Amino acid sequence: MPNIAAILKEEITRLARKEVKAQVSALKKTSAQHRRDLAALKRENVALNKKVAKLTKQLARGTSAEASEEDEGTEIRFSPAWVSKHREKLGLSAADYATLVGVSHLTIYNWEHGRTRPQRRQLEAWAAVRKLGKREAWAQLEE
Repeated sequence: MPNIAAILKEEITRLARKEVKAQVSALKKTSAQHRRDLAALKRENVALNKKVAKLTKQLARGTSAEASEEDEGTEIRFSPAWVSKHREKLGLSAADYATLVGVSHLTIYNWEHGRTRPQRRQLEAWAAVRKLGKREAWAQLEE
């Protein structure tokens, strides 16, 4: 005859495991939901930090979101080929052309080869130079 104490101990262990499993499964579901919520909050936090950084940068530059939206309608078009063609049309070296625009000769080289694009204020200066003729450009250089 089997030992009643051993059978009783096995039955108690089985029932205890069953109870613990029922209670732990509910806790696991809750814990998993909390982890999902935390992950979503972290993603939202990163997105908001990026927006704050962007707005801070715009504010530091002196532009606002409204001003940038207004400027989009009057955007200045830029092409690397236009820079080199206009410079050749004026008969200027990259250094002289850079002096007119207010940048370095290396910047003009990079613009012409499409390695970089001008910043907003540089683009505006380039647009002003683009309107100059050969005589006007040489006159400005001599000044």
